[in-house]
Formats: sequence, structure tokens, C-alpha cells
Amino acid sequence: MEILQGVWGAIVDIFQNSGYAYFFTDGGYKNLIMLCFSFFFLWLGIKKGFEPLLMIPIAFGMLLANIPGANLAVQYHDLQGFIDLVAGRMVDEATGAVCTPGLMDFLYFGVKAGIYPPLIFLGIGSMTDFTPLIANPKSFILGAAAQFGIFFTYVGATLLGFSPNEAGSIAIIGGADGPTAIFVTSILAPALLGTIAVAAYSYMALVPVIQPPIMRALTTKKERAVVMGNLRPVSKLEKILFPIMVTVIVALLLPDAGALVGMLMFGNLLKESGRTERIAKAAQNELMNIVTIMLGVSVGATTSAQTFWRWQTLLIVGLGLVAFAIGTASGVMFGKLMYVLTKGKVNPLIGSAGVSAVPMAARVSQKEGQRENPSNFLLMHAMGPNVSGVIGSAVAAGVLLTLLG
Repeated sequence: MEILQGVWGAIVDIFQNSGYAYFFTDGGYKNLIMLCFSFFFLWLGIKKGFEPLLMIPIAFGMLLANIPGANLAVQYHDLQGFIDLVAGRMVDEATGAVCTPGLMDFLYFGVKAGIYPPLIFLGIGSMTDFTPLIANPKSFILGAAAQFGIFFTYVGATLLGFSPNEAGSIAIIGGADGPTAIFVTSILAPALLGTIAVAAYSYMALVPVIQPPIMRALTTKKERAVVMGNLRPVSKLEKILFPIMVTVIVALLLPDAGALVGMLMFGNLLKESGRTERIAKAAQNELMNIVTIMLGVSVGATTSAQTFWRWQTLLIVGLGLVAFAIGTASGVMFGKLMYVLTKGKVNPLIGSAGVSAVPMAARVSQKEGQRENPSNFLLMHAMGPNVSGVIGSAVAAGVLLTLLG
């Protein structure tokens, strides 16, 4: 009998110290709901194919962060929290309690120190063809116009009571550029990183759902059916000089944007120089894949129930949608202006690709153009504003960091 009581006591003790018991405590339901959110995002990434390379790691990081007692949530959201690492312990910034850092705290160091996003940009640059932008420099205007949603939302978020740094981090969602949003938020408002990263990548994944209604509402059938002429050939010299000149111009004007733009252009130079094929492929594949895993999982691990489950979360997600929608609309409206100025030679649909969701936004422009005119091929024309949007979002990030950082 004593043996049975001992066994039963051991079973009860194991259950009471398990994560399952935590679900029955006050606030335990929040972790359960966050686990359901992680399952939903995993479904979006696996079943629906929405940005799976980052959606799946972020969702799994969210799952790990919300397993009670596993110590797999990011606890410290700024570099100051690593002061006690030599002693093997940290001080909780909110309660003052001494805690031991977990696996995700160490992986997250690359976000805090601003390492992962520029390396992601290096990989993106090594895969990006800037030829459409070089062939049609007017595309820069459309890429810049699509960043209007960022600054509009910054004002709106400030009026709603967010601090300037928080408003800047929320507004950058409108650029539809996950690494840029993470980079800016890790500096300006680290505590909001999980919410903003999830919102940014969710809207990037939902580009084919969000953009088409806006594009159709702002354009006529005649405008959407416009067939654009062929782009001019671009020389090898132009392709080599472009990343060098963009780096010099942007980094001198906005030093805070230098890390993102510089690594983006460095990656592109590796691709276009013709002399560094081996390391260009490494940047495209091995480096990009490794950094993507660490970035996605560690960012997902910031979404613990204690930090994510707040009324502000819904407001941030809503403001991010506003920023993205206005960015799309402003790009289309500038496209309409160019349609008028060129007497019908520019299809306004390519303006929506000014957000930097590459290449998905350009594909949406192509698809919408072909809905009205099956012989219409807008993809290469839309890639100009699309890659311009990548530069534009980095420049917008530099502006925010210069003014607020």
C-alpha cells in the first residue's frame, strides 16, 4: 500500500510540476491560446504556403515560448540584459528577479545586436536582379511613394498614444519588409518585437489577398489593361556600378540605413561582379538559410503570453494593416499620375509593387494586369518598383532611426 501511495504521490508531483498543470492556474489559459495561435500560423505556412521559410520558424518559436516551464521564451529584449552573462545569470528587467538565460535568449542576441537582419539583406541582395530598376529609373518614384504608409501610420500611432519610438516601430510594418521591421523595432521598441514581426510577416504572406481589392478600387479597366513597352538593355558596367553608387549615396545621406542598404548592395555586387560566384551562392543558400532559422525561431520566441497577450497587440496589428494598405494605395495613385504624365504608357498596377514584398507584390501586379488583358506581361516592369521598395523601406528605416534612435 505504501508503495502504491508513493507511486501515486510521484505521479501527482510530476503533474503538478508539468506544463499541463500550469494551464489550470490563473493566466494559464493565455499560454493555451498562444499555442493555438502557433498552430494556426504553422497551418498557414505548411498548408497554405504563406511565407513558409519564415512563417514556420516563427510559429514554432511561438510554440516553444508558450510551453510553461520550458524556459524557451526570450526574457530580455535589449542588450543591457546581457550584462550578467559572465556570471551565468540575468536580472529580470520588470521584477528584478535573478534568472538564468535560456537557449532563445542566446539565439536572440543576433537580433538585439542588429546582426541577423543585415545578413538577411546580404542574402536578398545576392538573389536580386536590379536590372528592371536600372532600365527604368522612374521606378524609384513608385518605390518611394509606397513608403508613404509608413509615415502616415507613424502620425496615427502617435495620436493613439504610442510613444514616438513605438509608433516608428509600428509604422515600419507598412514597408512589408520583415527584416527591416525587425531591425528597426529591435532598436526603437524591443518589447514590441514579437507582435510587430508576426504582423509584418503575416501581411507579407497575405499580399495576394490584401492588395488586389485596393488595386481594382483605385484603377479603371482601361488603366489595368495598358501594355507597357520593352525595357532597354542594361550593360554589365551599369549592374556593377549600381550597388556601389547606391551604397555611397544612401549611407552618406542616412548613416543609420548603412547596415541594411550596404549589405543589400554588397550581396548584389557579389552576384553581378562575375568574380565571386562561390561566395554569392553561399550568401544565397547556406548563410541565408542558417540566419533565417535563427532569426525566425528566436523572434517567434518573443511572443510569450506574458508579453504578447495585451490589448495593444490588436491595435498594433490593425495599424500595421493600415500602413500596408496605404502604402499599396499610394503606390497605385502615383502609378496613375505617371499614367497621365506619360499619356497612357505606364500601367498604374505596377505602383502597388512598390512595397518590398519581393517578388510576390510584382506577381500580384502581373496577375491583375492579365485579368484585364491576357496578353499583358507586367512582371519585369513591376519588379522595378518592387526592388526599389526594398531600398525605400531601408531608407525609411534610416529616417526613423535618425530621428528617433
